[in-house]
Amino acid sequence: MSAGFALLASLLWGVADYGGGAITRRLPALTVVVLSQTAAAAVLAVAVTAVGGRPGASPALWYAVLAGVIGPFALLAFYRALALGPMGVVSPLATVGVLVPIGVGLFLGERPGAVQGLGIAVAVAGVALAGGPQRGGPAVGRRVLVLTLGAAFAFGAVLALVAHAGAGGALLLVLCVQRLTNAVVGAGMLAVRARRQPLELRAGLRELPALTAVGVADVAANGLYAAASRPGSVAVAAVLASLYPVVTALMARGLLKERLLRVQVLGAGLAVAGTLILAAG
Repeated sequence: MSAGFALLASLLWGVADYGGGAITRRLPALTVVVLSQTAAAAVLAVAVTAVGGRPGASPALWYAVLAGVIGPFALLAFYRALALGPMGVVSPLATVGVLVPIGVGLFLGERPGAVQGLGIAVAVAGVALAGGPQRGGPAVGRRVLVLTLGAAFAFGAVLALVAHAGAGGALLLVLCVQRLTNAVVGAGMLAVRARRQPLELRAGLRELPALTAVGVADVAANGLYAAASRPGSVAVAAVLASLYPVVTALMARGLLKERLLRVQVLGAGLAVAGTLILAAG
């Protein structure tokens, strides 16, 4: 059951990434972030109210608030990268954000073993190869790489903050606070942008069902991963849930007809492999 939950989480994360990236090719990335995260926050607010999550509140929720502040910027960079570059490269590269929780562990006194060292080396090699020679393949420019890696490390920071906030339980409430903060910060960014150029609300409303699906899929994946981690092995759940870039890459290949160079496929594969090694170590 634990393995099944983790695999389903990876499937939903992969679908959400593909959906968010595909919609960003039609709508501004900021609009996609705000509407999808607002939908996710609404679903979580209903869930927390239904189960009575309020008593679980604690000062640790401020870490969830900080994660919510970082989240919109991470999603904005990630969706822009997915829209500008090949999803089959961008999505796997984003998994290197797992280096952030490892860095936090080092700061707190932990020391990586040989397996984790190998994982770091493999992930770095994958980043270099996936963004390497472009002749004959889809372009992965410097801007796409910067956006992807920036989003990856921001996602890693969010994971570390949410894990710290939820260490004492009340994970559903932690996720709800994070997503509500996402929505508020994103709305503020949208208001600032509206002063410079008019918003295309009609286009956003037409895409609202798809955007809601993206946000809900992301929330469901988080819940499934939490469920998989509790009764079973956390390491195994992390490994299985980290397979989501494969889903995004396969969807991009099948639906968008993306074609990658062999060196890019190798690089993307090594990025995922490095992440799996890190999670297993």
